[in-house]
This record gives sequence, C-alpha cells and structure tokens, in this order.
Amino acid sequence: METTEVEDDLPPDGDAEDARTSRDRSGIQSIEVGTQLLVALTRAMRAMALGDLARAAGMHPSKAHRYLVSLQRVGAVSQDPLTGRYELGPFALRLGLASLNRSDAIVRTRPLLAGLRDQTGHTIGIAVWSDRGPTVVHWEKAGGAPGVNLRIGDVLPMLNSATGRLFGAYQPMEQTLPLVERELHERAGDDLPGLPRSLTDYYRLCEDVRTEGASWVTGSLLPGVNALSLPVFGARGQLVLVLIALNLQPLFHAQRGGELEHTLRTFVMRLSAMLQAPAESPPKAGGRRSKAAR
Repeated sequence: METTEVEDDLPPDGDAEDARTSRDRSGIQSIEVGTQLLVALTRAMRAMALGDLARAAGMHPSKAHRYLVSLQRVGAVSQDPLTGRYELGPFALRLGLASLNRSDAIVRTRPLLAGLRDQTGHTIGIAVWSDRGPTVVHWEKAGGAPGVNLRIGDVLPMLNSATGRLFGAYQPMEQTLPLVERELHERAGDDLPGLPRSLTDYYRLCEDVRTEGASWVTGSLLPGVNALSLPVFGARGQLVLVLIALNLQPLFHAQRGGELEHTLRTFVMRLSAMLQAPAESPPKAGGRRSKAAR
C-alpha cells in the first residue's frame, strides 16, 4: 500500500498530533549554536580572546570564529581592532535595552519623569539592574547642564556612582559581588577620594545607604557633577528601579534634609505605591458599545 508523506513522519505509536508538534518545535540549529557565544560574552561581562570565548561556549576556536564573523556582520558582536578581543556589539546592546524598556515598571514610570525634571530643574533618570550592572534606561535632561554627559544604555560603576551604591545596598549580594570585586581590582591604583578600597569598605558604605534610604555622590562619577539616587520598590518589596537626579555642582543643592531630597522622596514613595498596585486595564470596546446601546 502506498504511504503518504504524513504517514512516513508518524511516530511509532501513530500519533499524528505528536508528529506535527515535533515539526513545529524544530528550529535552526546554527542560530542556537551561535547564541552560545553571546551567552558566554554576557556571563563574562568583559571582552574575551577567541580561545577563551570558544572554551566558554563549548566549541572549537575555528568553529567559533566562523560564527563570530556572522555575528559581527549583524552587529551582535564587535571586535577590538587592537587587541582582537570580542565584545557584545551595538545590536546586542540595543536588543537588551529594548527588552528592559518593555518592563511594566519602566513603561509606567517613564511618562512621569519630565514633570519631575521641570519641578526640580535637574536632570532626572532611571536605572535598572541588568546582566551588565546598573543600566540607565531613560533620561530627561535639564537645560543648562552641558557637563552631564550620560546616555541611555550606559552602565554605571558600582563603587563611585550613587546608583551603583544603591544597587549594592538593595540588590542580592550574589548578583553585585562579581562586579564589585572586578572594579576593586581594576581601580586599585585610583586615588579618587571616597572610593572604597575593599569589600568591607564597600558593604559598610552600602549599609549606610540602606540606613538613609538614599545615596549621594559629589563629583565622584562625573567631575563637577553631584547626584542623588533613591530606590523604588515593587509589590514584593524588591528593588525594581532607581531614580536618579543630578546636575552641575553649583546648581545642585542636595544636602540631606533639604527641599530637593524631600521632593524626590515624596516622588519615589508615590511611584512605589503606584507600581505595587495593579495597572489599570483599558476599557473594553464591547463595554462601550453596550453602554451606548443603553
């Protein structure tokens, strides 16, 4: 008897539905293999030599190189022309940033920031935690602050930024520790005043941040720029984002207990309450038609 193509694809028990499901789940293996290189770069959080990257991805260097050529072409990976090391490319960074920006907390917070900027006269931003660390996802820049040169997608340092210290205070230590240790090693010779020199110094500073519920820096991230960062909490009491206010030192009066601190604390309290409440669903079209019919 002649058999059809579908019958040839049937599993041993003759379940056609299982066969269709199996075909639907099939994918393109080369994409899955290439993604292993991106995963390795994300976990490393640093540029990597070809051999190290190939080992981390579990493949031979020659095979890794072929995939990296294609990943470079689409902007998912970039290569330093001097060192030959590989790093996540601009498209990978834009992809990650786009994913972060679709979170409910950011979508609901972003429209409120321009009003806070106008009220305070300072640049206002928000940052969230990503695999790379404290990541800026939105800025509302105040006029007359040319020295405030941060961009969306910038990753802020853990040691000397108000935002990094705030994440250090509230984010689980297993997430922050690798970044803190790396910065302590890389900045061992830095003579910046107030820079923590050890894990003990850093986490003692984070304890002070938790006690105050806010983090201040004076010119330690950007010369001549002051910043104040405050935590915004979600429904389960977890840190969902950090509010940042900053400006040039002569314009930014963020002394403890001052008017600006009060304004920002009031804002984050209201924002936390809003994010802890369910988002309102838009009215259904059917409901509007029904009301009109009545």
